[in-house]
Amino acid sequence: MALLYGYYADDFTGSTDVLEQLAEGGVSAVLFLRVPDKALYQRFEGVKAIGIAGDSRSRSVSWMQDKLPQMFSVLQHAEVVHYKTCSTFDSSPTVGSIGKALEIGVDLLGGPAAIVVAAPHLGRYVAFGNLFAKANDTLYRIDRHPTMSCHPVTPMAEADLRLHLAEQTGRKISLLPLPDLHAENQQTQFESAGNNVDAILFDGVSADDLAATGALIANNNMHFAVGSSGLTRALVSQWRNRSLTEEDKIQAPASAVEQLLVLSGSCSPVTGEQIAVAKSKGYDAIPVDMTALTRDDAEERRLVAAALASLAAKKSCIIYSAQGPLSGQPEAAGEVLGATLGRIAKKVVQETGLKRILFAGGDTSSHGVAQLNADAMTWQAPIEVGAPLVKIHSLDTSIDGLEMVLKGGQMGQPNFFESVRCGRQLAE
Repeated sequence: MALLYGYYADDFTGSTDVLEQLAEGGVSAVLFLRVPDKALYQRFEGVKAIGIAGDSRSRSVSWMQDKLPQMFSVLQHAEVVHYKTCSTFDSSPTVGSIGKALEIGVDLLGGPAAIVVAAPHLGRYVAFGNLFAKANDTLYRIDRHPTMSCHPVTPMAEADLRLHLAEQTGRKISLLPLPDLHAENQQTQFESAGNNVDAILFDGVSADDLAATGALIANNNMHFAVGSSGLTRALVSQWRNRSLTEEDKIQAPASAVEQLLVLSGSCSPVTGEQIAVAKSKGYDAIPVDMTALTRDDAEERRLVAAALASLAAKKSCIIYSAQGPLSGQPEAAGEVLGATLGRIAKKVVQETGLKRILFAGGDTSSHGVAQLNADAMTWQAPIEVGAPLVKIHSLDTSIDGLEMVLKGGQMGQPNFFESVRCGRQLAE
């Protein structure tokens, strides 16, 4: 069967979110952690969807111009090529520019592109072009969101996504609002929105909206798309209608493990609360000296030794750079911090044979996992929506089979770390 879907994710946490949507929809998939060669493809022959996990969310425009054309070329034979972004859509003209990614994709793959940011399953909604996101069960316009409005790297100061993208690209973007999405003359409204533009932004606040969006994308052969895992859900709906998916499988929880290693570079208050809850349940919490981290490798050695001592004492442990929003302490660059935490994870796993780890934070996950010498990931089991358990595939036998969860800063309930250790969502 031809490849239904190919995606490049701008960070690693988002890449596993898509794996989850595909698994739940009965679509066989593999996520590559490097550009796949023929031998790597052959190890996963027969899948209907492939992804490439990336880190463009934290990269410059020049980096994107240099790297993204190759990524899109690898994926171009898929029915739909998806540039996967976070559902909070945070980006800037200089860092992780979604506008630049849109330009590159349209120039290579054709347009108009579909822009689908709404992800109701994650509490993300787009209405009349404006993005809204939940935090602690309260819905905020994204420019008033308590975390995303003051993100340390890519704060969201504009809720209208067309205006947000206008700061990053001069390409013309239209809107298909909710009334037109469900109008009797839906196709006419779509064609009007798509006239002489590079991309169409789709509203969405419900699963029905995503289903209607998926139908329009499929019926109009839109080859390139930008947006969240809500787009994946929209496409799965269409594939089911075309009998291209497998029967839904019973999603059995993963087995529990005795110990968990958590590596956190997140400064989200959600992650901060999760660290506090884990401490109260007996996890050892080992703070990173951010100044020392950027000076030499002594801090990395200290953190490895502390983690090994904690695990030897039969405890789970957390290595973390912040517990909640930053408050004046020095901040290591995301790439430096993430890579350091990744090296720590690899050394600890190799030394102890630990079976499961958790990375918290988008940049942390992207740069950390890159240190593991892994080739690919596949979906293993659900934990919480947007943060599934995945399995590492590697020719390095010390890493092959390692189970892992990659958690965005805003994801998960307060008891999330214990949910990951136990292999299922726990009651609070």
